Amino acid sequence: MTPTYTPRETWHFDTERVGRRVLVFDNVDSTNTRGAALAETEDDSDGLVLIADQQTAGRGQYGRVWQSRPGSSLLMSVVLRPPPELLRPVILTAWAAVAVAEAVLALTGAQARIKWPNDLLIRGQKVCGILIEQSGSTAGVTTVAGIGLNLNQTADEFAAAHLPAATSLGIVSGGLIDARTAAGVVIRKLDAEYMRLIRGERVVVEADWKWRVGLLDRHVVIEHPGGAVTTGRLRDMAFDGLEVENSDGFVHVVAPESVAHIRAQG
Repeated sequence: MTPTYTPRETWHFDTERVGRRVLVFDNVDSTNTRGAALAETEDDSDGLVLIADQQTAGRGQYGRVWQSRPGSSLLMSVVLRPPPELLRPVILTAWAAVAVAEAVLALTGAQARIKWPNDLLIRGQKVCGILIEQSGSTAGVTTVAGIGLNLNQTADEFAAAHLPAATSLGIVSGGLIDARTAAGVVIRKLDAEYMRLIRGERVVVEADWKWRVGLLDRHVVIEHPGGAVTTGRLRDMAFDGLEVENSDGFVHVVAPESVAHIRAQG
């Protein structure tokens, strides 16, 4: 029998799409799971945001479990029904990563970098994970963007959890981060960047994504699903392809969907 989850409260932001309605829960299995379920039953779910203090079955990339102390992270999912030209996961992951990075800057003054495909790092340590999930329904394709942003975990907590490469906004800023304030900043940034995509300003989001990945003109190793590898100098990167120049000067265009990981060589 599927558990019934009742929101503790409902928030409303004066945004254009994302966050006009925000459901806040004490505890759910997964905000992504709840968001997908609501999208099946609600006609007006486009832009719906779900936030939980705690998840019992949160998940990350490749089905990894995502857990955190209640209230220590911003655990959020956004339900969207994007137009066909925006349905590619690479575009939607970039949108979420760019928006959350802008929120991190606003909250802490620190710049976050993107670790391909879906993590945000501050000074080389992970502060946020993003998970894009899509499913078909009678109303079209639904996207649920899951975001887990570390707010107030301590270095001791990460050490106890055997996560030495993780950090939180509280560690970075040197103080406690108010969860509702952080949620408001993140939601407004998500809405602003999404509306750029809706208005056809893809190049602006793409440029920020490219800069935050931070590997242009560097020699890189691209790992593909199944174990194949592409190496060379990353001449350019866009949603339509990564341009990689090999040692013979040949430029190979790699589809972003075929890239599992990308890292600097050496």
